[in-house]
Amino acid sequence: MELVVDTSVIIAVIVDEPAKDGLISLTVGADLIAPRSVHWEVGNAFSAMLKRNRITLEQAMQAIDLYYTIPVRFVDVELEAALCIAGDLGMYAYDAYLVRCAQRYGAPLLSLDKDLVRLARQAGVEVVEVG
Repeated sequence: MELVVDTSVIIAVIVDEPAKDGLISLTVGADLIAPRSVHWEVGNAFSAMLKRNRITLEQAMQAIDLYYTIPVRFVDVELEAALCIAGDLGMYAYDAYLVRCAQRYGAPLLSLDKDLVRLARQAGVEVVEVG
């Protein structure tokens, strides 16, 4: 089974957030997919942590090493379709890429972002609940 994951899921696993064990349980045996934008969002998340002095550059590099061990297949989504979703649901394009990815691949979405989950459901996307 394919499962669309977003940046919130990846970061939660890498930085050992409380949801980590539940997320890992939900993804065991699944083929993880994400739009290519998620790769860059992961970098942005760590740069934000650096900017706020929450982590050091060395810690960020260690986190990136962990990130590369997560078996996510990055896929393309149609920009036009994603922009239509963004316009229809009043969301940012980065979130619309995730919704479109789930639609295109017929895969449920796993996210810790409550607004994204709510809007994905409005778009008819199946969402996997985090315990």
